[in-house]
Order: sequence, then structure tokens, then C-alpha cells
Amino acid sequence: MTRSNAREIACHLVYEMNFNGITADEAMNLLMDPDYYPSLASETEIYAERPSGKQAEYLAGVVHGVEREREKLAGFIEKNAIGWSLGRISKVAVAVMEVAMYECEHEADVPTAAAISEAVELTRKYEDEDVVSFVNGILGKFAREGMAQ
Repeated sequence: MTRSNAREIACHLVYEMNFNGITADEAMNLLMDPDYYPSLASETEIYAERPSGKQAEYLAGVVHGVEREREKLAGFIEKNAIGWSLGRISKVAVAVMEVAMYECEHEADVPTAAAISEAVELTRKYEDEDVVSFVNGILGKFAREGMAQ
């Protein structure tokens, strides 16, 4: 499994957490269940291979990290989404931004530019261009200022 696929699965898991109000452990148990996981392959090719080794560690670390940092991540998004409350922003876009920001701050082997570029492309897969521009703008500001602003 590639890091890009693991990143997309991480976004799906964070989306589940946001949408259903569940914990990282609940999301991981739900989507990563050995009996359920193979059925997801019929929906999208990223589930064709189950994460293992480094990618499984990355996935669990990011999903649990987003949960731990949720307040800071959401606060950054809300502060910089001028005129938008977090509740008005697509949950997919929020999940993608949370994963990218967490990676930038906590995953030393992920260059900031790569995390943001992949987040923008992932947003493009699920959202229209207005949302893509919005995500790019928020993440660009994050890259310049980080969470310490």
C-alpha cells in the first residue's frame, strides 16, 4: 500500500469520526475490521490492499493524532475560514485539512509541500473547485504560519 492510499484512508477515518461523532478507536475498529475491510474494495481501489507495517502505523498515528489535536486543528481552520463556521464547511474538506495539518506538524518524514499538495488533490477527488481553492488557501496559510499563530 502506498502512503497516498494510507493518507486517503486516514481522511476517510477522520471523516467518520467527524460525521458520526465517534472516537479514533471506534472509527479504526469499524473501517479496519478484517471482515468488513475487504468489502470496501468494491467501492474504491484504495481498499484493495489492507495497510500493514509502516502504513498501518502511520494510519493509526495520524488518526489518533488528529483526535488528540482536534481542538487546535479545528480552531486553526475556524480562525482562518473568514465568514465560515466549522459546521458550514464540508466534513470531507475538514477531514482532509485536519490530516494534512497534523502531518505537517507531527510527521517528520512528510514534507509540508507534499502533505498540502496531496491534500489539495484529494479534495479535488471529492469536492468541487471552490472547495479545492478554499482548502488550498487554508493549508497555504497553515504552511506559512503553522499552529503557533
